[in-house]
Amino acid sequence: MIRISTTQLWVHDQDEALAFWQDKVGFEVRQDVTVPEMGNFRWLTVSPKGQEDVAIVLMKVMGPPVMDDATTANLETLMGQGFAATVFLTTPDCRASVDELKGRGVEFSEEPDERLYGLDAAFRDPSGNHIRLTQLRPIG
Repeated sequence: MIRISTTQLWVHDQDEALAFWQDKVGFEVRQDVTVPEMGNFRWLTVSPKGQEDVAIVLMKVMGPPVMDDATTANLETLMGQGFAATVFLTTPDCRASVDELKGRGVEFSEEPDERLYGLDAAFRDPSGNHIRLTQLRPIG
């Protein structure tokens, strides 16, 4: 069976992203490896406590030679608008999770709101990525 193991968020600063995801959202570091042979490329992943089978790569926006300047600029523009990536998180109690995250300094762009699929809220990480937090309604 094919399964999801990692997904990626582009970030401006990996240390800032790590502090946000670890200290404010409460995720754990899964991997933090720097590869000197690849220009000190850093592979940094985080995931929720107790969910070791899926991780988010906090990938620094790469300039040349990986990306040309125009691509880097386009990506940074999309990140600033919240359109470079979205992560969807679920919780059994959206309002309680929002209160907990606010207590750690997370600023929400959308307060919990009833939707067809459940209760939904939104925030952004320091790089501008859009994060949805949802309490899913049971199906059926």
